[in-house]
Amino acid sequence: MILPWLSSIYLLAAAGIALFGLLGLVTLVYYWRHRHETFPCPPIQDANLPQVTVQLPIYNERFVVGRLIDAAVQLDYPREKLQIQVIDDSTDDTTEIANAIVHKYLAHGVNIELFHRTHRNGYKAGALEDALKRATGDYIAVFDADFQPQSDFLRQTVPHFISEPDLGMVQTRWGHLNPFESQLTAAQTIALDKHFAMEQTVRHRASLFPKFNGSAGVWRRQCLLDAGGWEADTVCEDLCLSTRAILKGWQFRFLNEVVSPAELPTTISAYKNQQSRWAKGSTQCLVKFGPKILTNQKHSLIARIYALLSMSGYTTHLLLLILLLVQVPLIYLNYHPPPVLLAFGLAGIAQPILFIMGQRELYVDWGNRIRYFPALLLVAIGLAPSNSRAIVQAVVGRQHTFIRTPKGGKTKWADLPTNTLSAGNYRLAVDWIVIIELLLAIYATIGLILCFWQGNFGPSFFMLSCALGFGYVALSTIRDHL
Repeated sequence: MILPWLSSIYLLAAAGIALFGLLGLVTLVYYWRHRHETFPCPPIQDANLPQVTVQLPIYNERFVVGRLIDAAVQLDYPREKLQIQVIDDSTDDTTEIANAIVHKYLAHGVNIELFHRTHRNGYKAGALEDALKRATGDYIAVFDADFQPQSDFLRQTVPHFISEPDLGMVQTRWGHLNPFESQLTAAQTIALDKHFAMEQTVRHRASLFPKFNGSAGVWRRQCLLDAGGWEADTVCEDLCLSTRAILKGWQFRFLNEVVSPAELPTTISAYKNQQSRWAKGSTQCLVKFGPKILTNQKHSLIARIYALLSMSGYTTHLLLLILLLVQVPLIYLNYHPPPVLLAFGLAGIAQPILFIMGQRELYVDWGNRIRYFPALLLVAIGLAPSNSRAIVQAVVGRQHTFIRTPKGGKTKWADLPTNTLSAGNYRLAVDWIVIIELLLAIYATIGLILCFWQGNFGPSFFMLSCALGFGYVALSTIRDHL
């Protein structure tokens, strides 16, 4: 009696995952169609350059705030047309460090200010919105604390706005300051490179709801205000603002050739926290804007469907968990899925191809870099419990607290003493989800044993990947806190 129910759930979950595989296939087709398009930076004289404000939102970033401010000051742009805002919500000595650096540059004639808030109302979105009232620029560039912008960033981005009054935002590609620090950081580079080089390129060139990624981008102030400014009702304020601006009819541009290096999270706990926040924020935006996107007639049907599926992309983690939970008893019952699942599997091939093409697009040594793909696969699987929890919280409307992703510069987190202020502010608390990860690793191992016991080897690779993925993330999380 239970077999029909389990098999139906299994087929629905598999179909859902296959749908996102088809999304990857659509991305491949559009990429191939638009791959030769270029958007050169228009020449412009310094006298015609507009006023620009560079905003640097920070919260307890003592290890990287100096690097960030130094990079902002070194931006190649007419000094009389550049304002730098260090937007500080810190509760530790970051404020003192930033204040000293700001005063040093003020003494040298740099137009820079420290805007310190004594509260965290609205978190990053609230800080940016409050600081915008003091901003003097017609264009607003935003850099998170883990970024180190290249000196020519403004020269490569701002001129695009001048002759295109409907261009509301320009996003650059994220680079990596520590790509090969570990297997974890190497895996992240593959994921991010695929998103920017492939997905963002396609979204922009095919007008499929491109987006601001939260950092290393420039906004036209008029667009930002027209879209309603920064809102703090989601933890993905960047996607929220992007969607509102796109629905208003503003155009976005992604510059794949302009690179803004950033530091990658170096611990699985930090990465898990970051991905969980993105999963929750994306789902919140899906709930908030789904009906508006679907009924918006300014965009094609394919663009609207693409946007909705992209926002719901993290639900693949929830579907993966469902697939695992029902597949183990199905293996025990000696269930063999129908041949239609082969078509579902073929649809999923597009996503690995996108990862490989992302490396091929960007690097001469791409063949050497893709050897880290297995690490990415295991990490992606291992994130399923924490990301699934975030998705459920977003759907049920649970209130959120913005948890920063620790950045260490060259600091080794293991060297931070646990009884210091630094450790208290920069170490993430142990998350109970690690228990679920361990249990799922054991559960998948049981499923793998059942595969051999029943002689049903079809699901064995999936079971092995789940066992290794959940086990790796769980044990790495525990190691982070030893």
